[in-house]
Amino acid sequence: MAGNTGKGFRRGAVRGRSQSLNTLTNTYTKRDSETGRFMDGKSDGKPFKGVRKEK
Repeated sequence: MAGNTGKGFRRGAVRGRSQSLNTLTNTYTKRDSETGRFMDGKSDGKPFKGVRKEK
């Protein structure tokens, strides 16, 4: 699991998660790799920290 450093970044990657950009709303959405379900969305338009990006 990724660890927070308190300096604005994480050490390591978050496992079992990925994120993709929703082009309609221009926000990133987090997704569970095992089930494929969408979990969470960001409202500021920036990507999640430490989460792998899908294409």
